[in-house]
Amino acid sequence: MRAFVVTGPGQGGVQEVPDPVAAPGEVVVDVERAGVCGTDVEFWTGEMAYLHQGHAAYPVRLGHEWAGTVSAVGEGVDPGWAGRRVTGDTMLSEGTCRRCRRGQQHVCAQRQEVGIRGGRPGALADRLAVPARSLHALPEAVDPVLGALVEPGGNALRAARSTGAGPGDRVLVVGPGTIGLLTAMFVRAAGAEVHLLGVTAPSLEFARSLGFTAAGAPPDLPLDAVVDASSDPTVPARALDLVEPGGRVVYIGLAGVPSTVDTRALVLGDVTAVGVLSASPGLADTVAAYATGDVDPRPLVAATVGLEQVGAVLGGHRPEGAGPGPKILVDMTT
Repeated sequence: MRAFVVTGPGQGGVQEVPDPVAAPGEVVVDVERAGVCGTDVEFWTGEMAYLHQGHAAYPVRLGHEWAGTVSAVGEGVDPGWAGRRVTGDTMLSEGTCRRCRRGQQHVCAQRQEVGIRGGRPGALADRLAVPARSLHALPEAVDPVLGALVEPGGNALRAARSTGAGPGDRVLVVGPGTIGLLTAMFVRAAGAEVHLLGVTAPSLEFARSLGFTAAGAPPDLPLDAVVDASSDPTVPARALDLVEPGGRVVYIGLAGVPSTVDTRALVLGDVTAVGVLSASPGLADTVAAYATGDVDPRPLVAATVGLEQVGAVLGGHRPEGAGPGPKILVDMTT
């Protein structure tokens, strides 16, 4: 089958690789759509932290945002999964450690991450093998495009919920990329007032087209919560300065270098700070929100490309005719 393989910084492409086999407890999925994520770009540039921490090594088969149809089931798997449309969790725990037993499998020290960590091949391929326990069935209302956006949506849903915001609250989201915009959508769906802070004029204009108040400077208003969905190492400290005493700061963006936070500001402001790592606890509710239309992420998709174009996208090329949104999807059926 075909798979996109990164062999080193700035190096890689489509290769012919062996078909996956459904091991006991696993299924094979025919991938229909996959998303290209900032994490994938970091593998392409060589900046991905896991490469330097020993959790990942080249060659890497990328892709952790995906949707497809189960085409084979392994021993011990309910045969009812065959033929079902699904997406799946990125975080694959070993299942027995203290964290796993406490329902925190997404921070299991021995976890694999699909297309990211521990050598688990990703979804930028014709087919993908994953544990059946990681699957989430997709209802008819959630097509492959929406299905491929469930994983980033799960991250955003968790960030939105971590703000604790609802009607009467005001939230600032810093960074109008895919995760920031999805977070803003979930916060808005919860009834809160949302403002977006960005840097480039096109990203701010796009955020406004989605109905958000967006600007290059923070609003001169009390902010009950601030979400850092940026890659700017100065934002974590700035978020503490912006939030109201007794408010909440949510960190989901990652900078390429360490950020510093003055914990005196945290303590003296009685501020709650929350870090969000993964989509795992938010996947089922994201599927439900997409199915009902409470959140519609379709406008975020700027273009859909073929597998052969992934290298150019990872290298920063904007596909010809791409719309203003931040997300690029890959059609694996072509």
